[in-house]
Amino acid sequence: MNSIKQNLVQIKSTIPEQVTLVAVSKTKPVSDLMQAYESGQRIFGENKIQEMADKWEEMPKDIQWHMIGHVQSNKVKFMAPFVSLIHGVDSLKLLQEINKQALKNNRIIDCLLQIYIAEEETKFGLDENELNELLSSSELKELKNIRILGLMGMATFTDNQNQIKKEFTDLKSIFDSIQTIKNENCKLSTISMGMSGDYQLAIECGSTMVRIGSSIFGGR
Repeated sequence: MNSIKQNLVQIKSTIPEQVTLVAVSKTKPVSDLMQAYESGQRIFGENKIQEMADKWEEMPKDIQWHMIGHVQSNKVKFMAPFVSLIHGVDSLKLLQEINKQALKNNRIIDCLLQIYIAEEETKFGLDENELNELLSSSELKELKNIRILGLMGMATFTDNQNQIKKEFTDLKSIFDSIQTIKNENCKLSTISMGMSGDYQLAIECGSTMVRIGSSIFGGR
């Protein structure tokens, strides 16, 4: 069995320079994360705010912490002092809460808007109409302590590569369609799509950020 370091080296060799690797470290002990850290990894993704906050307390402060799970508004305050990027933002209400907590911490917090691309009821996200409404709303322009960096999506959990490719391509075309948005708090440069099983296909379809867990740290 490969070590975490060997896994990271192997994965990084398959990812183009312009694509960001988020090491999905949820449920893994700090000792595993430190192995990745010592191999040069500085971006970690967690899906539970309390677990991420505990690891932030314990680990080196040059780490960028990404919140990749579904976010409840009442938990935002616990990560607002340190989180680097929140991937799964799917409502104006949540953006307003992130903005409020960012202001309290004298920060601007980067966010990705989650788009619903999968054929599964369990996935969260905005559809294209909701996205366009949100991006053109006057309420969004008032939020000075958030910055929207782009979009995030999760493909259907299936072996059907054609379906996954279609979903990734759909997300890329939605991303391309919003490039004309003129808004000071939008810097649309990031598409976060692709995980351990499909990240290479996601990169082919235009992903600029991949979220890889089990291929680095082993199964959960």
